[in-house]
Amino acid sequence: MDTEIRIERVLPATITRVYDAWTRAELLMRWYCPNPALELKVDADVRPGGSYVVEMGPHVVRGTYLEVVPPTRLVFSWQWDGTDDAPTRVEVELIEVPEGTRMQLSHTGFASAEDTANHRLGWEPELDRLVDLLASVTQ
Repeated sequence: MDTEIRIERVLPATITRVYDAWTRAELLMRWYCPNPALELKVDADVRPGGSYVVEMGPHVVRGTYLEVVPPTRLVFSWQWDGTDDAPTRVEVELIEVPEGTRMQLSHTGFASAEDTANHRLGWEPELDRLVDLLASVTQ
């Protein structure tokens, strides 16, 4: 049973810009939802033990930052409101490379392969939106 997601991408931006896109609420609100038609609200207290809430239309996910190592690493829990599912874990590793920044994202701890697949369907377009944001001239 596949219960983890691993995605690696090289992003066209400096490590600082990528880290900012993951940690600044005003930037998260420009990409952190797979469906751009949904209203997006983000509240993020990015520090170890800090919490975040992301409202994607009627869908709300929240969690706690477990590790915050600027500008290379973020680890946080992930739990949807309205479910009894145990929190999952998201890890984001950023590494400077000549082409920009290599981002390694892992999302682990899913209860089923179906849940894993559904989250992968969310991450892929969301990360495409991140690439678009980073490629824009003004961030």
